[in-house]
Amino acid sequence: MTPDIAIVLAILGGTVLLLVLDVLRIDVVALLCLLALSWTGILDAQEALSGFSSNAVIAMLSVMILGHGIARAGIIDHFARQVVAVAGESRRKITGVVATSAGLMSGVIQNIGAAALLLPAILNISRRRGIAPSRLIMPVGFAAILGGTLTMVGSGPLILVNDLLGTAELEGYSLFAVTPVGLVLLFSGILLFLLMGDRILPGDGGEEQERSSQELLIDRWQLPIDVRYFRIPPESPGVGKTPESLEIWEEYGVNVLGLATEERLDFAPWREIRFEAEQHIALLGEEASIAAAADTLGLEETTGSQRLDLLRDPTRAGFAEVMIPPRSEMVGKTLREMKLRKRYSVEPVVLIHKGETVRGDFSDVVVSPGDTFVVYGLWDNIREMDDTDPFVLVTDLEGEERDRSRRGAAVAAFLLAIGMALGGFAISTAFLSGAMVMVLTRVLSMEEAYRAVDWKVVFFLAGLIPLGVAMQETGTAEFLAETVMEVVAGQHLLLFLGAVAVITTGFSLFMSNVGATVVLVPIVISMAEMFGVDPRPVVLMVAVMAANSFLLPTHQVNAFYKTPGGYRNIDYLRAGGLLTLVFIVLVVGMFYLFFL
Repeated sequence: MTPDIAIVLAILGGTVLLLVLDVLRIDVVALLCLLALSWTGILDAQEALSGFSSNAVIAMLSVMILGHGIARAGIIDHFARQVVAVAGESRRKITGVVATSAGLMSGVIQNIGAAALLLPAILNISRRRGIAPSRLIMPVGFAAILGGTLTMVGSGPLILVNDLLGTAELEGYSLFAVTPVGLVLLFSGILLFLLMGDRILPGDGGEEQERSSQELLIDRWQLPIDVRYFRIPPESPGVGKTPESLEIWEEYGVNVLGLATEERLDFAPWREIRFEAEQHIALLGEEASIAAAADTLGLEETTGSQRLDLLRDPTRAGFAEVMIPPRSEMVGKTLREMKLRKRYSVEPVVLIHKGETVRGDFSDVVVSPGDTFVVYGLWDNIREMDDTDPFVLVTDLEGEERDRSRRGAAVAAFLLAIGMALGGFAISTAFLSGAMVMVLTRVLSMEEAYRAVDWKVVFFLAGLIPLGVAMQETGTAEFLAETVMEVVAGQHLLLFLGAVAVITTGFSLFMSNVGATVVLVPIVISMAEMFGVDPRPVVLMVAVMAANSFLLPTHQVNAFYKTPGGYRNIDYLRAGGLLTLVFIVLVVGMFYLFFL
């Protein structure tokens, strides 16, 4: 072992350990890895920064922009509505149709994006058809992950493959090179749930009449429905004080929906706003709670307030569920830091945090991916929340339809990207061209395009790519490959492929699939060369196997769906364990028969 190999192994070990322990953000870990390779002299500055100019990084951010554009134009939303319309009444048919849709969408946009876009439809189907969410959500989530293997832009590892092959001076793959494998995996996974879903999925659906989304929300979360209006007299002890200082939520269990004067109207007023004499106030809560608050604060009840009356109008206001997706800027923040009332003029009533229902004052609860707020407000304000990246609207707002004016341009831009990729252009060039067409045709503004990019993922990818370069250049990959080959040398090719598949699955469970791919590809290239087989298909198999993340809720989609599905880790072990075995057998078998 040379000193350079020892240094690279130390950096590799430290990077893997930090990713597994999750003590730092993944982009910080990747940048530390990049800098460590430069600090130690393993790579020069140009090599260490080469990830930022890689085709994989450009392709990744381009796919994010394209996916956001077609969602923004309402194409995916319209598609999801059509799926719901044809799904019918049968749970198996609903599972098959929605899971297939999620898988196909994941082939062209990021799987977490497909999962987030379909979640509102899944939950509404669940409520209206009386089917337990746990019976639908996991099959759809797994299908979204499997769908990432349909094209070379369907997942991070597949986007990365051509760059890693280029580093080793090997030819890359075309856009649909992996599609036959992806189709077999997707429909095998769906078939598994159609045949064995009753045995491996938790929960039990019951019969329930079709009801409105408001009725379902109120019943599910036991929400207060009494909205009453009061005048704040000059002698009220609340004058000059804020809702927070009066402990409106914690002490009385009521929510302030609005404040009105002749000059000003505030819906869901900010916690720091001060009550004034002669203001009209709208309170939401149980009858006894409102009465107690009104009595203590000396409020005078009125029959209504012309400016606040629309809060009682179900066509103008009501309850809605909004969920925090994994990449949201709200993750890791508290309600106080979000300034939800100040930014969107909606009143948070209930928080579902890690599967637990939190009421009262939850201002200082740190929000996690998958957490859900039940808010009350004007539909226009709630739609504004849905149009921003930090939130996913779960409640189906009846009659809502997105602007269709840019759908044609969005479809044209996406088809242009596909056509250029098929016509011989690099995938990065093709999809960046499609993204720019969306900007030029005003499907997205340039600012929206920048916001569509998950820069944490981009920096993570750019920071880890040099690690693969270092492993190749220093001989570290060959050194590790020789160690592994001592076990499988002289064995049948199927055993070799099986070993690669199992190793990749293990890495993907405890670190990101992109990280697993970067670490393993240089090693399997050397292993394949020692074994005497073409390394290109083995590298492609590693990228496909990196999607085999079903045993634990560590994949982004699984983590996002865990809370709304009400799943425990044992549920993933039971259903995901079976799918993991099926995945390994199918991938190894197909690559053995058709690629090698």
